[in-house]
Amino acid sequence: MKHHYKLFITIIWGILLIVLATACSQKHQLNNKYHLVWADNFNGTQLDTTIWTFEHGNGHHGWGNQELEYYTGRPQNVTEKNGDLIITAQKENYKGFHYTSARIKTQFKKDFKYGKIEARMKLPVGQGMWPAFWLMPTNSAYGGWPKSGEIDIMEMIGKQPSTDYGTAHFGAHQHHDKGGKIKLKKGILHDAFHTFSVEWQPKSIKWFMDGKKYYQVTPDSLKPDPWPFNKKFYIIFNLAVGGAWPGNPDSTTTFPQKMIVDYVKVFQK
Repeated sequence: MKHHYKLFITIIWGILLIVLATACSQKHQLNNKYHLVWADNFNGTQLDTTIWTFEHGNGHHGWGNQELEYYTGRPQNVTEKNGDLIITAQKENYKGFHYTSARIKTQFKKDFKYGKIEARMKLPVGQGMWPAFWLMPTNSAYGGWPKSGEIDIMEMIGKQPSTDYGTAHFGAHQHHDKGGKIKLKKGILHDAFHTFSVEWQPKSIKWFMDGKKYYQVTPDSLKPDPWPFNKKFYIIFNLAVGGAWPGNPDSTTTFPQKMIVDYVKVFQK
């Protein structure tokens, strides 16, 4: 009888330990899940300027990329309609340039350090189109570009309309970049909405399209350069026309072209 009692106690303790371990595991998993901390669903009739700032002009040497467009804040270049942000590139003569478009940012209004940053988008099509969804450092704590880093969540160039590129830019002494790409098995990124995201943590940045991971960088992969991705960054959306990487529009390119954003969301643990 005594032997049976000891066996019973042993079994009870075993069950309690299993229950406790399971509870701890579930708590750990819960603590590691992302939760929504901010979103813009673009449900208005115009861009919310308490969140977004318009950038204007052509920058220095076409924003450093030999781009051809002049960015404006006009409704014909950037607006909200039917729950979407719509950035429109047009072929027109404006302030000495032959194309207009828009570039918007959240700097000093919505800045983030780490998290899952995601947008659902439908992209333009055509030679010379260059839509981008990316992050830049709020205060450039380590110095001017590229010392303080740049995270390109999504870039597409019109001559490769099925391919999404994700890239990290960095370099303490000279510019370096590391990136990957993913290609649709069927169709192009203009045909339907797709989701583009990064999961940015203290020791890694991972890139995803439609939930599929396709690239990752870590501090070790940037060596001997330091890891600059440990400060606050802000969000940028823009639709460039032309430039050194995509090349310029040609006779096959039709206008207007649109970059349509359903939402942008930030999740953190």
